[in-house]
Amino acid sequence: MSKPRPDPFELSELPALARLVIEKAKFPMLATLDGNQPRLRPVSPVRVDGFTVYVANLRSYHKTGEIAANPKVELCYLAPAHDQLRITGVAQPLDESEQTLIDEIWESNPLLRQYLGMSDNPELIIYRIVPHRVRFMREWALNYHEVPLPIDAA
Repeated sequence: MSKPRPDPFELSELPALARLVIEKAKFPMLATLDGNQPRLRPVSPVRVDGFTVYVANLRSYHKTGEIAANPKVELCYLAPAHDQLRITGVAQPLDESEQTLIDEIWESNPLLRQYLGMSDNPELIIYRIVPHRVRFMREWALNYHEVPLPIDAA
């Protein structure tokens, strides 16, 4: 079997290509650690600012304890054309001082409103996943390209 021959691109296109994967994939997989056991599950981001991804969660979910014990996480997006994006970072829960941001996220997400009733529901946690590293792979090319992060995101 021959190695895949992905469509070529210029390195200057990396940030735009990476954002396109986020747009097309919609539901990334979130990796956490449960002790020494990796755990992976699909998530539905509630907001994306560049490569900073916000994910809603409930306090009663098992991943809440996993993230509290080790906030290092990774998101993996796979677009329909098989371009991949991996965002490695730290999950930080939004706190009361960020209620304005929580309310913005709340207002833009009807499912949150339907299931949780109010933005200050004590079960709701919104994690900001702050990227430390972003890597892009075209199709199944078998090599990743580092996507430059804005200075304030690293």
